[in-house]
Amino acid sequence: MSGNGSVRLLSRHFGLPGQTHIETAMKRGAYEQFKRALKMKPEEVTALVKASGLRGHGGAGFSAGLKWSFVPKDVFPRYVTVNGDESEPGTCKDRLIFEYDPHLLIEGALICAWAVQAERVYIYIRGEYFYPARIMQTAIDEARAKGFIGDNILGSGWSCAVYLATGAGQYICGEETGLLESLEGKKGWPRLKPPFYPAAIGLWGKPTIVNNVETLAYVPRILEIGADKFLAMGTPKAGGPTLFSLSGCVKKPGVYELPTGVPLKTLIYEYGGGITENRKLKAVIPGGSSSHILTAEECEDLKLDFESVAAAGSMLGSAAVMVLDETISIPQLMVWMVRFYAHESCGQCTPCREGTGWLLRLATRIADGRGRKRDLDDLYELADNIDGKTVCALGAAVAWPTKSYIKKFRPEFEALIKQ
Repeated sequence: MSGNGSVRLLSRHFGLPGQTHIETAMKRGAYEQFKRALKMKPEEVTALVKASGLRGHGGAGFSAGLKWSFVPKDVFPRYVTVNGDESEPGTCKDRLIFEYDPHLLIEGALICAWAVQAERVYIYIRGEYFYPARIMQTAIDEARAKGFIGDNILGSGWSCAVYLATGAGQYICGEETGLLESLEGKKGWPRLKPPFYPAAIGLWGKPTIVNNVETLAYVPRILEIGADKFLAMGTPKAGGPTLFSLSGCVKKPGVYELPTGVPLKTLIYEYGGGITENRKLKAVIPGGSSSHILTAEECEDLKLDFESVAAAGSMLGSAAVMVLDETISIPQLMVWMVRFYAHESCGQCTPCREGTGWLLRLATRIADGRGRKRDLDDLYELADNIDGKTVCALGAAVAWPTKSYIKKFRPEFEALIKQ
């Protein structure tokens, strides 16, 4: 979706008839920037992406160009993996790229593969995305038939294969090393660190670039308009627009492409149409369910960029903005949130495997009106004992919101316990 004044860069062709088919997409410019990239040196492409300020749109917000530059010299083969395991509650923007402009994603992945001299691209898509997966496979087949995928691509002397892989519906495969384990045919358990970057040791022990769907889809647009213009569409530290997934208690939920750093209130009231039934804003979860909750007061002058949201005590993450009005029960919200992470824990780490179950039991007891005085302190302490003590960030993903709900809305929990 878009509103008046919104940016139409990545989403330019969303909803246009025939855009999923390569003939129509090419008439609108698909693969032109890939052809241009093949005439550039790989390191020039990486430098351009780095200069654009493009950061990862999957959650961590790491510089895309900098990540590409981590690939060690003289180590082959190399791979590119597209992380399309969009499982963070509240996030629904990658699906639109799969469904509305699959060739833009393929083009971005191929440009990345050329920049790092990878010989294979794996597009990993979440298991529940049956329809988007069919669209992507058809698009890959079309691109291969046109000579954009395969041996000696467009006479460049460079060969690259592209494969689609589907997950089995496991949230933890959105973590990049869990995704790599899944691609290798193993249980999707995140890997121990170090090594910290799959760019050095990734898929089958070889250099691997893992980027989010939205991140790679912006790459052709960077080559099209230039790094400076792209940087100007965001902030000095995060170039370009962002696809914001707006949900919750708003009149017009949807996905909006807006400049990174747009005021939160602009997103909610101008594009989202305001709070449902004109109720009062109570809180906002700014970056998917794993981010710290922010009170209405903390949202007053908040801008939606990585640094501003971090300064407010949360994170932009996947830019999944969930709006809560005065009718929402925070204790009940905690039950829903914790239940999800308890279900999705892969079971590798004891604090997460056992702790999420205990969090759910305590949170449910409080929300049901059966809580005891010490339950709140136990809940907070338990979350603190999970935070930072697991192989991957799922432990933090459940601990951070749990602690922030209690810290900022404690009277609401206490009222249920007293009653």
